[in-house]
Amino acid sequence: MAATTPQVTREAVEYYLSSNLEFTSNWIVNNATDDMIHQWKVRRGWLATHSAGGHDSDLLDSPTDFPSMLSSKNSITENMFKNYISGNRKFTPRPRKMLTSLRQMSERELFMELIRDIANELDVNVLCHKILANVSTLTNSDRGSLFLARGSKNNRYLVSKLFDVTESSTLEDTLQNEENEIRVPVGKGIAGHVALTKETVNIKNAYEDPRFNNEVDLKTGYKTHSILCMPILNYEGDVIGVAQIINKRTGDEVHEFTEDDVEVFKNYLTFCGIGITNAQLFELSVEEYKRNQMLLKLARGIFEEQSSLEKLVQKIMIEAQELLRCERCSVYLIEEEVAEEQDPKYLKRGSVTSMPEIELISTNGRKEPKDIVFAKAFDLFMKDKGTIRLLSEKDLVNSKNAEIARYVASTHETLNISDVQSDTRFSRQEGTEEEEDGFQLQNMLCMPIYNSQHCIIGITQLMNKMNKHPFYERDMNMFEAFAIFCGLGIHNTQMYENAVKLSAKQSVALEVLSYHAMASKEETAALKNSHIPSAKKLNLYSFDFDDLPLGEDLTLQATIRMFLELDLVNKFHLSYEVLCRWLCSVRKNYRPVTYHNWRHAFNVAQTMFTMFTTGKMRNMLTDLEVIGLIVACLCHDLDHRGTNNAFQLKVDSPLAVLYSTSTMEHHHFDHSILILNSEGNNIFENLSPEDYRKVIKILESAILATDLALYFKKRGNFQTLVERGEKKFVTEEKKELLRNMMMTACDVSAITKPWPIQQRVAKLVASEFFEQGDIEKSQLNLKPHAMMDREKEDELPKMQVGFIDAICMPLYKLMADFWEPLNVMLEGCEGNRRNWKQKHVENPHNSAGVVHAQEGGSQGTDKTKLTTSSSPGKTSHVRSKKKSKACSVL
Repeated sequence: MAATTPQVTREAVEYYLSSNLEFTSNWIVNNATDDMIHQWKVRRGWLATHSAGGHDSDLLDSPTDFPSMLSSKNSITENMFKNYISGNRKFTPRPRKMLTSLRQMSERELFMELIRDIANELDVNVLCHKILANVSTLTNSDRGSLFLARGSKNNRYLVSKLFDVTESSTLEDTLQNEENEIRVPVGKGIAGHVALTKETVNIKNAYEDPRFNNEVDLKTGYKTHSILCMPILNYEGDVIGVAQIINKRTGDEVHEFTEDDVEVFKNYLTFCGIGITNAQLFELSVEEYKRNQMLLKLARGIFEEQSSLEKLVQKIMIEAQELLRCERCSVYLIEEEVAEEQDPKYLKRGSVTSMPEIELISTNGRKEPKDIVFAKAFDLFMKDKGTIRLLSEKDLVNSKNAEIARYVASTHETLNISDVQSDTRFSRQEGTEEEEDGFQLQNMLCMPIYNSQHCIIGITQLMNKMNKHPFYERDMNMFEAFAIFCGLGIHNTQMYENAVKLSAKQSVALEVLSYHAMASKEETAALKNSHIPSAKKLNLYSFDFDDLPLGEDLTLQATIRMFLELDLVNKFHLSYEVLCRWLCSVRKNYRPVTYHNWRHAFNVAQTMFTMFTTGKMRNMLTDLEVIGLIVACLCHDLDHRGTNNAFQLKVDSPLAVLYSTSTMEHHHFDHSILILNSEGNNIFENLSPEDYRKVIKILESAILATDLALYFKKRGNFQTLVERGEKKFVTEEKKELLRNMMMTACDVSAITKPWPIQQRVAKLVASEFFEQGDIEKSQLNLKPHAMMDREKEDELPKMQVGFIDAICMPLYKLMADFWEPLNVMLEGCEGNRRNWKQKHVENPHNSAGVVHAQEGGSQGTDKTKLTTSSSPGKTSHVRSKKKSKACSVL
């Protein structure tokens, strides 16, 4: 007889499932289809709540209502992400049940509940705290700590995010901030060992294990008995953290963790690894979003500011300091050096001048650090509250920061130095601005800035993170993206400035072309065919030379005689016709101003000739230096307008736009090159390319040396050498210094002439200055400086004494101490000082016959920048360098 199968009713099944919820849950986990789960969500209203952005933490009243995979969870909605970005992290995770309720659950129920507790959390700190609190509940441990892995692959270490967490402790009580967090190198201590080996360590007696550090116990009085330490791995098996629990609570003397504790700990940390990885990824996405927003803000700011490089760099530095939170930021801009092989100034004979090509440091070439020259360097210190400082030349030459910047510019490397002071690659320089302001350099991130052609145009440095940590890889990545925008912005701004300079250069060129012209064939032929008197007949060997008896044509013949006497025509195979044409063109390119005209240039060249011959200085210099100095003397005031550098700035002339310092001197040099590059005027055409480059460098240095600002700057170095008894001046640096002092001595040499010549020259200079003062009063509505105020012309003797004391006497005394044959120039200067002093004493309120501008005519006799300066163009610089009344006269 077959057995009858009892009929199962719907009601009976529902009753059984309701009475056996654990069975029901397991069956659904193993057998439920996606469609069944979807229908369950819809009927329970979970989908509607979720899509609305709400939280369903109260849908499940017990851990057995449904598996954790179906539990509620935070949705990364747009609003939630924005709250996280703004720092308003208002998550509503499902609250953990009371400890008493948790302890009443079965082991499985408790495990699932604690997994649900961390599944909702995206804040790393909150998540780590929950993990430790939950582990303490699962394993019945007294307390725990969690370390997260940090650093690069080659420098891994652990940081204690939370320390001594218990079941009842709060996040605020146990969270370690950046100042007091504990760092554990991988491989050191118990936690470091676990991070290195990925092994589980179960220590029954901590004090018997040599890896245990009892410092915390000694400080707190707590007694550590047992330790269970285990790695937290991500999905790739890499260690992302280490969890450690202490002292099993058993109610007796035994505090050891069992194998069951180890298994529970391991299973729970598997889920924790997933949660921490997700939270860290979310944190990285937030940081990436913030970085992108900041870079966009930076890009907008950079491309809004294109007119001023200084303002752009200031904006860049402030943004960089805010971006990476560091104490100090510096930017070094590399000098736009002349590409000697391609610059028009050094090109083949007869070529036409154009804008110089710029030699940047490309990735295809390398320069030695010592060859890197910085045009400007900007520094921003946090304590200065946004005020940018220009680093001094001393810092650019001597400081360790500049040394590191040059190294990066040379190697194209990005340097991340965690301890700058112990880095043996770079020397320590004392007394620089970085040390004098009390700043203690600890770590540095230094990176090159590239333009769109991938050429290095600058170096940027970040120093000392505010949290005292070194710069990490993510800092480098962010800084690299930042540097790209900076490079584009700087490059665009430099292009804009170059465009402005090109426009100014065009204006200057048009003006010059409209005013000047090259020598005609007739002028050249006349000079070429003329008889050249002897140097003795022209009195060229005398320091007392007076040009007044010479007519205009005779000054050209006298100049030819200097070249012949020095044997320069023969030594350099100068074309006599080209030399004549060049001299006529040079004379023609001097304007008929009262003093800074052709005759002044001629007198300066005659003094240099006398120093070579009568002064016996010829053998101190090479033939190339001799011709370079003679040419520099003849060209050093080309196209002078009778107004000084300060005046160019006041009227915002194109020259002031082109040259921010030594304005007129740079123009004189460029005008010299313009003439040399004009057809049939290149007297250096037969020189070798190497000699051509050298003589042009000598020419440039010598002409710029007539700026008295540079004279004051270099006089101290020359004085040091003279006091040491230096006579040979062998190195190029020393020889250049000597050449510069010789140029200044010639430029102001009228102060050494016999008294009648000195008086005449002083009147000419005063007249030219008064003319500028008249323009400033009548056209610019400005009150001129006293030396240019015609109403104060009676102060000339007093001003001359001040000028001699401040500039001339120190120079000629040094020259005489260095070279005895030049003592005659010192004696002449001393005699004229006595005469001017006597005039001032005899009649302090009278001008002693100072002539008006129209009486001076256009034949500025000799060298007289002296009466008040090497040239009016030099006066503004002198005022800024010296405070004496004498120098203010200049």
